[in-house]
Amino acid sequence: MTPPPVEITARSWIMVATLGLVWGATFLFIELALEGITPFWLASARIGFACALTCVVWLWRGGRFFLSEKTDWPLTLFVGALSTAVPFLLLSWGLQHVHSGFAGVSMAAIALMVLPLSHLLIPGETMTLRRTLGFVIGFAGVCVLIGGQALESSGAAMENAGRLACLAAAGCYALSSVGMRRLPPVDPVGLAAVPLLIGSAVVFPAAVIVEGVPAVPDGRTLLILAVLGLIPTAGANLLRVLVIRSAGPVFMSLTNYQVPIWSVVFGILILGEPLHISLFLALALILAGVFISQWSALTRLFRR
Repeated sequence: MTPPPVEITARSWIMVATLGLVWGATFLFIELALEGITPFWLASARIGFACALTCVVWLWRGGRFFLSEKTDWPLTLFVGALSTAVPFLLLSWGLQHVHSGFAGVSMAAIALMVLPLSHLLIPGETMTLRRTLGFVIGFAGVCVLIGGQALESSGAAMENAGRLACLAAAGCYALSSVGMRRLPPVDPVGLAAVPLLIGSAVVFPAAVIVEGVPAVPDGRTLLILAVLGLIPTAGANLLRVLVIRSAGPVFMSLTNYQVPIWSVVFGILILGEPLHISLFLALALILAGVFISQWSALTRLFRR
């Protein structure tokens, strides 16, 4: 089924900017949560809180999923697995063997992966020279921001496999974004809930197998987990669905360039990390990439 035309509005820009801010702050909260819980159970708690809230809202709205006679459950299951469970597990395993800088570059590469996939699979998402140049410049900005640690060797015996796992996780997010855009008309809250249900069914058993039954976290950790589940997981997941379904996965992928910037800014403001001049150079490159790749959308926006 051919998806409706892409429509990039002021609302689209606000939602993408909000996603970049919220997901950029997520790393800070994860760092704080890891003081009181293990990685797999942290992922499980995030998905659990998010799934509970999203499903309550979905059922309150009637619990309907497909909004037309056309259904595509195989694609829905594919999107669900690649949106949460598979990349969560790949990243959790891969980060044991690589530096976090490499994982950051891998997530930024989602934008470059989405370009050819959308060009091949989604009408109207053409891989033009200007759009490609903009995304490459934005990716260069992320590389400048993260610096040499992105390519430093961790010395781990499974480092190459860990790097492949991180890149595979990025590929999962890219494929799920394109697949989500190709689904027939669906309820957006349902489309946010189903991947979380699928993720819960996979991540909870994996946490038990890998880390065993957890101890009860303290109150501070539970509060942080609730925030992680309700805001950057449940709320942001719904925003992600709305952006992809309206403005397309290529536009949505601009978020992957914002997240590292906000992560560094929050580290400076809250954790007292040093401010490097590379932040400003990276910001200039990322903004230049966004302006080049989205020039048409920006000109239409300001003509209104």
